[in-house]
Amino acid sequence: MNAVPKSILITGAASGIGRDTAFALAALGHRVYATTANDAQADALRAECLERRLPMTVFRLDITDADDRALAAPLVLDVLINNAGVGESGSLAEVPMERIRRTFEVNVFSTLELTQLVLRGMIERRLGAVLFVSSIAGRLPVPFLMPYSMSKFALSAAGAGLRAEMDQLGAGIQIALIEPGAFHTGFNQAMTASKYQWMAHGSYFSGQVARMQAAEARQFRLLEATNTGSIVQLIVKAALAPRPRLRYTAPWLQGLAVRLARVFGV
Repeated sequence: MNAVPKSILITGAASGIGRDTAFALAALGHRVYATTANDAQADALRAECLERRLPMTVFRLDITDADDRALAAPLVLDVLINNAGVGESGSLAEVPMERIRRTFEVNVFSTLELTQLVLRGMIERRLGAVLFVSSIAGRLPVPFLMPYSMSKFALSAAGAGLRAEMDQLGAGIQIALIEPGAFHTGFNQAMTASKYQWMAHGSYFSGQVARMQAAEARQFRLLEATNTGSIVQLIVKAALAPRPRLRYTAPWLQGLAVRLARVFGV
């Protein structure tokens, strides 16, 4: 257990990386506020807490809802982990703009609104850390995933810029970016499938749908890590570090591939 337990709020804790991180931090003895997008998810997570005999405070916090965001205001938090996010896919030549707007609303605007609210208390206490869960897709453009990829590019830029601003402020606030690659949580499959809700008929690419679906399935089998352990370990490390690095990326091989691709201008 960490010597000094921290008070940590994590959004998007219903499943996948968020849920696994919440349980990892609770197992270390930290006070974890694990939040979900709706009540049904919160009920399921509470039941899992009882089953695992790990204490966590679980409640609904839809980050797009101002009343839900306000629930974080009275909490005295040491760490905010901005993990909540949505995935959207499709060609930028034709993806409905409301899908892009919704993606940015969740992944960027609402995330920043919650961050600003929590930062007020942290700056006043001159102590705290904010982690933004971005993505490898926020460093390298991914065709047909650009609605999601663009939002993560924006979030990564926001995190890097906010880190510099907090350093200049000198209030002891730490900012870090978490950049997961492909993990087998079901998120990637749901995101890539979203475009087929409207691409099957009338799309520029409707004649390529079957081929695209088969290629995506192959890529997932090849790339996805079978468990979230590597990225969860890094999130925990960043959350507890006195001075975290700017970026934490896993699986490491995917992170290396992205860095090489950027170096060579791919």
